[in-house]
Amino acid sequence: QVQLVESGGGLVQAGGSLRLSCAASGRTFSDYAMAWFRQAPGKEREFVARISWSGGRTYYADSVKGRFTISRDNYKNAVYLQMNSLKPEDTAVYYCAVDQVRRRTGVVVETYEYNYWGQGTQVTVSS
Repeated sequence: QVQLVESGGGLVQAGGSLRLSCAASGRTFSDYAMAWFRQAPGKEREFVARISWSGGRTYYADSVKGRFTISRDNYKNAVYLQMNSLKPEDTAVYYCAVDQVRRRTGVVVETYEYNYWGQGTQVTVSS
């Protein structure tokens, strides 16, 4: 059974940092791009960042560019999101997801293009 488990969320003051982790089990995802999305209360789930299957290419939403860094460790079957200079508007539940297409390149921001999802981890940034 495939499972994605996020961790690392919490409460932080504006300007602070958090590092999210997503551990995958049940199969290996080294041939698939992975991504982070987030969903704030009352809003749709939105793309945050994506990393290619090899880890060589990364893509970011404009709202987090320069502050967030996505990375992956294919040996550990895990993906990470380092979040710096956090703002109150970053408050949301953060989800990791796996691209449904093997070795697909480019930026893919639609949620329906990802077929495995974690349960989410809450990030709250206080002002």
